[in-house]
Amino acid sequence: MAQPETAAESDPVENKRINSALFTDFYELTMAQGYWKENMNQQVVFDMFFRRNPFNGGFSVLAGNETLLDVLTSFHFSKDDIDYLSAQKIFEQGFLDYLKDFRFRGDLYMMDEGTVIFPQEPLVRIHANLIEAQIVEGLILNHVNFQSLIATKTARVWLAANKGGIMEFGLRRAQGPDGAMSASRAAYIGGAAGTSNTLAGKLYGIPVMGTMAHSWIMSFPSELDAFRAYAKIYPQNSVFLIDTYDTLKSGIKNAIIAGKELVEKGYNFGVRLDSGDISYLTTEVRKELNKAGFPQAKIAVSNELTEDIISTLVAQKVPIDSWGVGTHMVTGGSESSFTGVYKLAARHDKLTDKMVPAMKFSDNPAKMTNPGIKNVYRLYDENGMAAADILALDDEKIETGKEYHYYHPMIDYRQFIFRAAHIEPLLKKRLEEGKRIQVRLPDAEQLHISRETMQKQLTSLDESYKRILNPHIYKVSMSQELKDLKLKFIQENIALQEPEQ
Repeated sequence: MAQPETAAESDPVENKRINSALFTDFYELTMAQGYWKENMNQQVVFDMFFRRNPFNGGFSVLAGNETLLDVLTSFHFSKDDIDYLSAQKIFEQGFLDYLKDFRFRGDLYMMDEGTVIFPQEPLVRIHANLIEAQIVEGLILNHVNFQSLIATKTARVWLAANKGGIMEFGLRRAQGPDGAMSASRAAYIGGAAGTSNTLAGKLYGIPVMGTMAHSWIMSFPSELDAFRAYAKIYPQNSVFLIDTYDTLKSGIKNAIIAGKELVEKGYNFGVRLDSGDISYLTTEVRKELNKAGFPQAKIAVSNELTEDIISTLVAQKVPIDSWGVGTHMVTGGSESSFTGVYKLAARHDKLTDKMVPAMKFSDNPAKMTNPGIKNVYRLYDENGMAAADILALDDEKIETGKEYHYYHPMIDYRQFIFRAAHIEPLLKKRLEEGKRIQVRLPDAEQLHISRETMQKQLTSLDESYKRILNPHIYKVSMSQELKDLKLKFIQENIALQEPEQ
């Protein structure tokens, strides 16, 4: 049985912003009432998975776990919520009475936050009655989809920068307050060293970072006056923004004057560029700093940076020490959303009194689902490198050192044979009867663990899968038993479609 939640869980950060069970799609509630009226509230299993990696990439990063668990464990309909639904004149009083005591009391299995993930594999598995599982669909997708998109984008930026210092500067460009908070959290998991978002720093324990604005410099009689004033107030954290007027003719020259005064007092300094030809300007700035005797002075850059721009600059060996990334990191840039979906995988059958597999069919093979209650196993070779992820039925056993055939999820004739040196099951139980089975860690500690998980797993992933352009496709395959089950469903469906003779 699940243990009672700890006091730390009673007032989670995320719930301070949205703590209403109305945070669901309206049709989930109308379907729920239909299930209630038809007495269809049997036990079911749903999978949450995604269909393709964003950004034409070779991997994705899972994020949003902890905020999702927070809201699921406190999910309920308030009196105001019930009154609002009653006013819609579509819900019966009996159903509204049912919702008054509604809680999510199911079991939830999920991969570790920060896990490197791939299309078609279940990231979340829900065991609950049908009404509960249906009502929380939108909540699950909202938390996992957005944060996974941002964590994935940030990981790509982090890799492009050769795992260098990435500063998340996206608050003012994010999609609203909650978008900014979720993005700061996910970006830290994905590799950002810190954030400009002060509230995210407070609530999540993320290091906060920032330099100065052009308006600071423009508010003083001269650029040098602005630099000196800043250095006087913040001698240990002076990074001078040098492109307000002219980067090379005045900005770097004044920064060197103010910086020299700091160095003489035992401090160091850095400079930041926010515009212009970054490659040319940073090269010239580095020369000026070195010539003045300050090779230790760091150079930071910002201004609409993407992983493509950063990888090009790194390949050119442009002398940049840290990167401030805003818009393209916290919005997803070229990708507006993560392709996560939530599909029925099994249901209780009254006739047999057993859970039976369920499968969605489609004319598009990519949209057909994999039936049954499944887990995901990561196979490692003898060098500790991830070789493939295997979808298998939950009661199957896959053993190390034993040779197995594995099959492509959509192309029947594609297969490979592998003997794993190490096997890691990825789906783990997080909620039992709606309650956490592990103590909720403080946000800062949990984020640190999630960030370390991402970094460790990317290290075990071959470089070919991590290329920014044209990455190799990582193997996500099925066990023999799952492949046979899926083929059986397909054949039975074909038979049903055949006209009677």
